[in-house]
Amino acid sequence: MDHSEVIELLKQRGALLEGHFKLASGLHSNRYVEKFRLLEDPETTSKIIAEMAEKVRAYEPDVIVGPVTGGIILSYEMARQLGTLAYFTEKTADGGMELRRGFDVKGKRVLLIEDIVTTGGSIIKAAEAVRAAGGEVVAFAILVDRSSGRFKPDAPFEALITLEIESFQPDNLPDWLAKIPIREPGSKHAGN
Repeated sequence: MDHSEVIELLKQRGALLEGHFKLASGLHSNRYVEKFRLLEDPETTSKIIAEMAEKVRAYEPDVIVGPVTGGIILSYEMARQLGTLAYFTEKTADGGMELRRGFDVKGKRVLLIEDIVTTGGSIIKAAEAVRAAGGEVVAFAILVDRSSGRFKPDAPFEALITLEIESFQPDNLPDWLAKIPIREPGSKHAGN
C-alpha cells in the first residue's frame, strides 16, 4: 500500500476531515485525521498494521506497547501479526504515562506504536515509562506522522505515511481559519 492508497483509505473511511480543529496538543489546524474512523473497522486496521509490520519486523521486538486508547488497539493488532505480546501505558495523575496491570518489560525489546503524531508527547511519555520499567525501546512505529519534523525520537522510527498539515499557535491564527467555528475532536470531546 503506497502513500496515495493510504490517503484514499483515509478519505473512504471519513477519517480525513477539514474545518477548524483544536488539537490535543493545543495547536489549531484546518485538517484533522480522525483515527477511530480507521480503527473502528477490524479489517481496515488489520490491513494498515500489516503494512506497518513489514516496516518494523526487522527490529525484532519482544513486546509492542501503545499509549492509551488508540495504542491499545494498535499494539494488540501489531502483536498479533508479529507474534509478540501487546501492552499499553495509562496516564498518571501528573500527566505522565506508566505501565500497570503487571506488564513487565524488564530486559525486553520494545516497539512503541502510535496512531497520529503531531508533537509526539504521548508516545515519548510511553517510551519514558518503558525505560523506567527496564525495557529497551528499539523503535517507534507511527501510522500517520503529521509532526512536520517536530517528532525527533531518540530511537529509530517508521511512519506509514507522512502528512504535511499546517498547525498554528492559538494566538497566531490566520484570518481565514479564525473565521471557521472551532471543533475539538478526540476522546475529551466525543460529541464533536
